[in-house]
Amino acid sequence: MNEGPHALWHVSENPALALFEPHVSATADEREPLVWAVDTRHLPLYWFPRDCPRGTFWADRSTLPADAERLLAGASRVHIVEEGWLDPMRTTEVFAYRLPDDSFLRHPVGGYWISRETVVPVELVPLGDLVERHGQAGVELRPLPNLWPTWEEVVASTLEFSGLRLRNALPRP
Repeated sequence: MNEGPHALWHVSENPALALFEPHVSATADEREPLVWAVDTRHLPLYWFPRDCPRGTFWADRSTLPADAERLLAGASRVHIVEEGWLDPMRTTEVFAYRLPDDSFLRHPVGGYWISRETVVPVELVPLGDLVERHGQAGVELRPLPNLWPTWEEVVASTLEFSGLRLRNALPRP
């Protein structure tokens, strides 16, 4: 809701990045040096402290109504976090760097863009209280004692989803 115009972003806890140089990502399949960005539609996946484990999910045309009713419960989009991450979400300073899109190509994985060139950011946006940002955007932030029971239901459903930093989640119950 109210996502704004298309733009490309890089999110960081560092407010002093003057440029983004291509590098090989430790977590990506590619071994080519790249600069990674995310588009505005997928930017909310990064409204978290960097190491915060989170699951995000939403319905699309292939979602079965029963899955949407059971897991979204009336929300259009849900982000789940462990309860212990709520305070860091309120206090960690996170910044979105808007990047010029002229050297970027769409990556086959949804929402990601890549550049083989060094990129100079054109804007720095402090994201503020990340819990509040979710509410203002109409994204339901659902704190849970443990991510795994809900996350396992989500990935077995027909919902679209993205999970990040799940290796940092509490152990499965």
